[in-house]
Amino acid sequence: MNEKDSPLIENTKKDLLNKVGSLTPRQIVSKLDKYIIGQNKAKKAVAIALRNRFRRQMVGDELKEEIMPNNIIMIGPTGVGKTEIARRLAKLAEAPFIKVEASKFTEVGYVGRDVESMVRDLTSISVNMVKSRRAEEVKEKAKKRAEEKLLDLLLPAIKKAEDDKENLKQTREKLRELLHAGVLKKRMVEINTEESSTSFTAVIPQMGMDEIDINFREMIENILPKKKRTRKVTIDEAKQILTQEETQKLIDMEMVVNEARLRVENSGIIFIDEIDKIAGKGYKGGPDVSRSGVQRDLLPIIEGSTVMTKYGLVRTQHILFIAAGAFHMTKPSDLIPEIQGRFPIRVELNSLTEEDFKRILTEPENALIKQYTALLDTENENITFSYDAISKIAHYAAVVNDKAENIGARRLQTIMSALLEDYLFDIPDVKFGKIAITKEIVDDKLQNLVEDKDLSRYIL
Repeated sequence: MNEKDSPLIENTKKDLLNKVGSLTPRQIVSKLDKYIIGQNKAKKAVAIALRNRFRRQMVGDELKEEIMPNNIIMIGPTGVGKTEIARRLAKLAEAPFIKVEASKFTEVGYVGRDVESMVRDLTSISVNMVKSRRAEEVKEKAKKRAEEKLLDLLLPAIKKAEDDKENLKQTREKLRELLHAGVLKKRMVEINTEESSTSFTAVIPQMGMDEIDINFREMIENILPKKKRTRKVTIDEAKQILTQEETQKLIDMEMVVNEARLRVENSGIIFIDEIDKIAGKGYKGGPDVSRSGVQRDLLPIIEGSTVMTKYGLVRTQHILFIAAGAFHMTKPSDLIPEIQGRFPIRVELNSLTEEDFKRILTEPENALIKQYTALLDTENENITFSYDAISKIAHYAAVVNDKAENIGARRLQTIMSALLEDYLFDIPDVKFGKIAITKEIVDDKLQNLVEDKDLSRYIL
C-alpha cells in the first residue's frame, strides 16, 4: 500500500476498533445468548478471541505482527449451534465471514476445490460488504444526480436565447415537482445503457472458473467493447437504472478493494466445518491420502501465507479460523500434529436436552414459534402455543433424537413441520382466525409418528 492509503489504514483501524472495542467478552456472550441457547464454553472462547482482536490493534506495531489469533476447534454433534455461534460472532463484529466444508477440498494435483479458494471467496465477500457500505453512503448524492439526468431526458437542454433560459429553468422545476409527486412514474423515456459483450464469454466452460486466481471471464469482458443499447422504460425504471449507474461512478473501487483486503487480513473469520472428515490415522486406502493432503495444504493458510486473489495479495496471518466437527469416528488427535498446533483452543459443545429444546422454541429472537407466528400473521391468522404444548413438542424432539440420528435443534424443524402441516396447507382456503395449539393437539398429530419406529425414521 502506498502513502495515499495511510489515511485509509487509520480509518479502517478505527472502524474495526469501534465495532469490537465497544463490546466486552461478557457483552459478546450476552448478545450471542439472544440466538443460541446454552454452549457457554464455546461462547466464552469466541468472545475472548474477538476481544483479543481489539487488544491486538492497541498493541505497538512491532509486537502487533507477532500476536497470532488463537484458532478454535468446536467439537460436538450436528445441530447444537457450532455454525450459528461463528456466524453470529462475525455479524456482531461486522467482519467478513465464510463457511466452508473441509470435505469439499482436495489436495493440489486432484480435480476439485483447492484450499486457497476459501481466502479468495472471503476477499470477494469483503469487497461486496465494503462496496455495499459505500453505496449506502453515496445513495442520496447518486439519487440527485440520477434525477438531474432524468430531467435532461424529459427536457433536453437546447441552446436558446437568454429570455428562453429562464422559461426552461421554470419548466424544469415544474417537471421536478411532478417527478417528486409521482405523477410521471408511468411515462416512458429512452435511456442508453452499457452491456457487456457476452456472446463469447457465454461459451467459456463454467467448471473450475472460480478457482482461477485472475478472473479470466472478467478480463475477457473488459477487453471486448461494451455495447450501448437504447431502451424504452418507465420513469420509475429509469430512475433505478440511472441511480445504479451514478452509484457505481461515485464509488472509488480502488479504495474499496484496499479497505476490503485490510478487513480480511485483520478481522476475517473462516469457519471450516466437517474438519473431522479429513482426520484419519495412517494409510487405509481410498480417500485417506487426499485427507492428509488436504490437511497439509490447509496448514500454510492457517499458519499464515500470502494468497493471490483477483483483488491482489491477501495475507492470512491474522484471519481467525474456527474449525468444527462431530468427531464421532475420529478425534482431534487424529489430525496431523501441525494442524493440532494451529488450533490451540478446543471447546466441546453439549448435546441438547429436552429442557434446551423448550428454551430454543421460545427464547431466541429467531425462535421457531416466533417464526411460525409471524408467517401465519401474514395470512391474518393468530396462532398460540400453550406451555404444555411447547413442553410436549420438546419431549418428542428429544425422543426422536434418541431413537434415530441425533440431529440436534434441526429436529425441531421436522417436528414443527409435521405438527402444523395441515394448517399451513389449508390456509388461506380455510379461515381459522385463532389457532390454539394445545398438548392434546400435539399428541394427536405426533404421538403415532414418534411411537412407530418406521414412520419416525422416514418422516421425522
